[in-house]
Amino acid sequence: MSPLAHEMRLLVRARLAAGALILLALLAAAGVAAGIAEIRHQRAVIERIGPQQQSDVDAIAEWVDKIGDPGSAAYYTFHPTWDPPSPLAFAALGMRDVAPYILRVRALGLEAQLYDSENFNPELALPGRFDFAFVLVYLAPLFMIALFHDMKSSEREAGRLTMLRALPGAGGLWRRRIALRFALAYAALAIPFGVGAVLSGVAALPLIGVLALVAANLAFWAVLAMVIGSRGWSSVTNAAALAACWLVLTLVLPTLAHVVINRAVPVAQGVELTLAQREAVNRAWDIPREATMERFFANHPEWRDTPPLPPEFHWKWYFAFHQVGDESVADKVQAYRDGLETRDTAARTIGWILPGVGVQAVLTRMAGTDLSAQLAYQDRIRAYHEQLRRFYYGYLFNDRPFHTADFAKAPKFGP
Repeated sequence: MSPLAHEMRLLVRARLAAGALILLALLAAAGVAAGIAEIRHQRAVIERIGPQQQSDVDAIAEWVDKIGDPGSAAYYTFHPTWDPPSPLAFAALGMRDVAPYILRVRALGLEAQLYDSENFNPELALPGRFDFAFVLVYLAPLFMIALFHDMKSSEREAGRLTMLRALPGAGGLWRRRIALRFALAYAALAIPFGVGAVLSGVAALPLIGVLALVAANLAFWAVLAMVIGSRGWSSVTNAAALAACWLVLTLVLPTLAHVVINRAVPVAQGVELTLAQREAVNRAWDIPREATMERFFANHPEWRDTPPLPPEFHWKWYFAFHQVGDESVADKVQAYRDGLETRDTAARTIGWILPGVGVQAVLTRMAGTDLSAQLAYQDRIRAYHEQLRRFYYGYLFNDRPFHTADFAKAPKFGP
């Protein structure tokens, strides 16, 4: 029997180690399956947008066509936007679990629509949903502790350590034992992830990147376990010390860092932006319409030479003060975004010190599920909303009638 086969036989006989490897593989498979199921659900929801949107538009068009009113068309028609998941998103759901990936917008003020529909709160994205990233960051270290905490101490407690050290090639024995346990732990994570990646159509480069990240994370905990194990302590003491390290590095320090970052970089909540925008919009009803239109034309002079407002209510004034309301909170919106990005940068910097934070940050960036991806989706919504406004303004400010055929001319969102 080869030395490696003998080590495998010993490992199988060790119920704790064998059970830990089996359980780790099952948890990794469950995390991958849960992630794939969630991403498939999200894709199915996105695919249903088209038929539902057409049904809504048909109902509105039947009524608007009778009156030819562009304001009613712009006010009642919602236009869908969506953020399709990347193939790797199943591995780390990240912000997709707490931020909307579908948003239906109108040509009215955008800021209230963005943040009023937003369930997103960065504080909710700490541990995240159960997925492969959760297994890798929070659970895999515990299994590495179970596999490596007693490699030498168990031999010492059984009275075999002195004999093993006296054998020729004793160093090779420990290297084989470490390599075997590490390889099996790696396989328990890599194989379920690899199967999920193939089923999800992940490209080769991201696949290799995640597998390298898994190896680096496991290597950190294996080295830490070997360092503590070399202190000559008992197996129970080794396990307690490693568990304390896991608790501090994975839970305590990341939580403290989160609190410190939030206090150092205060950020208003999205609902505050919604309220500020709505206050600006509601204020327009109490001031002269001409004052509102002047503020609007100051930033949109291309509509200044269009027909003037009639004495009665006109939709162009209504949409103008919604846009003015958006512009009145532009500085607050930028400050909110800058604050989130500053917090995110600080958290990624801490990831160079805390392995769990770093692994999660890298994995969500690779999967396109981090804060940057969510803000990029908002940027696409803003660009699309600008197209919608210009489209409807062409009818509103030039007093052009709007009929059924015009609905098909409205800009379509493209992620």
